[in-house]
Amino acid sequence: MTKYKVQNLRSLREEMKAVARGERAAPADAGKPSFNSVDTLVRLLTPANRQLLAIIRDRKPQSVAELVQMSGRAQPNLTRTLAKMASAGFITMKAVGRRKAPIVAVKKIVVEIDPYSDRDRLKIA
Repeated sequence: MTKYKVQNLRSLREEMKAVARGERAAPADAGKPSFNSVDTLVRLLTPANRQLLAIIRDRKPQSVAELVQMSGRAQPNLTRTLAKMASAGFITMKAVGRRKAPIVAVKKIVVEIDPYSDRDRLKIA
């Protein structure tokens, strides 16, 4: 499982400034997706979006247009959702000729919530 960073924006900004000033090295996970809260992740994984991930996994659409037909969603809405899922690392977009086909990149998402601090953890397989 890959661990993802859950870090609020203020903490991320301070970390980036310290790296830019040379006070510390860039963290190993600097290039990986991160979330500013578990709430952000939960808002992305709505029941409708989880159903969309299942459609992509099970029916393997060969284009976004084909996924529009399979899901019944409007293309602008679907394209926006796919972009968010791709930036979160939940899907990848594979070139198929001149088209792009979504591919699910996760099998499981585990969220560990620390009820006493903001040190929540996110693991994705």
